Amino acid sequence: MLTLQQLRQDSAKVKAQLAKKHFARPELVDLIISLDDQRKKLQLDGDNLQAKINTLSKEIGMLMGKGQREEAEARKQEVASLKASLQPLADQLSAAETQLHNELVLLPNLPSEQVPDGRAASDNVVVREGGIKPVLAEGAQAHWDLIRSYDLVDFEAGAKITGSGFPLYKGKGAKLQRALIQYFLDVNTAAGYTEYLPPLMVNEASAYATGQLPDKEGQMYHMPLDNLYMIPTSEVPVTNIYRDQLLSLADLPVKMTAFSACFRREAGSFGSDVRGLNRVHQFDKVEIVSIVTPENSYAVLNEMVAHVEKLVTSLELPYRILRLCGGDMSFASALTYDFEVYSAAQQKWLEVSSVSNFESFQANRLKLRYKDEKGKSQLLHTLNGSSLALPRIVAALLENNQTAEGIQLPQVLHAYMGMSAITR
Repeated sequence: MLTLQQLRQDSAKVKAQLAKKHFARPELVDLIISLDDQRKKLQLDGDNLQAKINTLSKEIGMLMGKGQREEAEARKQEVASLKASLQPLADQLSAAETQLHNELVLLPNLPSEQVPDGRAASDNVVVREGGIKPVLAEGAQAHWDLIRSYDLVDFEAGAKITGSGFPLYKGKGAKLQRALIQYFLDVNTAAGYTEYLPPLMVNEASAYATGQLPDKEGQMYHMPLDNLYMIPTSEVPVTNIYRDQLLSLADLPVKMTAFSACFRREAGSFGSDVRGLNRVHQFDKVEIVSIVTPENSYAVLNEMVAHVEKLVTSLELPYRILRLCGGDMSFASALTYDFEVYSAAQQKWLEVSSVSNFESFQANRLKLRYKDEKGKSQLLHTLNGSSLALPRIVAALLENNQTAEGIQLPQVLHAYMGMSAITR
């Protein structure tokens, strides 16, 4: 959530930054400032009224001590009248604060100056590419056909058990999932990230704190009876570990990693992009999360991008890194880098990771602060990245490494799989 200080410092600049994200309601900035002015006036009126009540109450005690009962009774009646006026004022203040908050949470995060202009994915900027695109033999298959051929995933059984988009991994397909998860976690923990295994459901406060609510309410699976949400990523529960906390400099930086299943409704998705593992409702992902001081956050963002790049490179997959344009960024992000791997059989790039700096946007919602060297309380910066999401990694591994003898595995997975290739 943006701070009122950010809006008041330079509202014209804020509107210009929101325009970079193609936010449709720039007038909301002026409305929020106006509501804050109303809130301040009501607060001041209430404080002045309370101060007058306090002063009169002291006078009553003094008058009673002097035996001036008539004057004291007059003051009592005046206090009673003022107190009667105080409650409606308090109610107005509470309503104004609620309205102000409800409007403020609708504003997305401001994009960093590094964010390129653009409206859609086609406007994203390629930062760099790596790896070599394989040349497949004639008759090479897409991963959904390879999955059937090698009996790795049963989409039909998953659909019967739950519904379309809930794959059932089996045999070597299940083992490949487990191997990738363990490999990613091992690399992350070796880099200093502390491992967590979080709950798969969160409460409304947690979903709000990281920016999923109210922005992505329709994309999350909601259980109304308990008012709980299935997590779209482990970023949500892991970041919320530090909700409502005041950290010291000695506690920083915080580096966390977690594996979890992720659940997304993906409402409105259709076409070739949803075939096989390209887009599913439940998938496994390993995440990294960092909590740092503001002056260090962009250096840490670069470190996290380099870390994810190391993972993708070790899997021997051709990849590219994109800096997302304003129109393709998430609600909460200030700057995002996407990783895509090349799927040779589909001849297309598949997104496998997003690494983002949220600056203080999440921290403000989380009420997550630290004491600086002067002992002053300041908002922290939060960052997160996929390291990595499994479905499209698996799709690219299967497609790019298919041979007549089987699907060759990258060297780093041999020990985890107990084999160098997946065979029939």
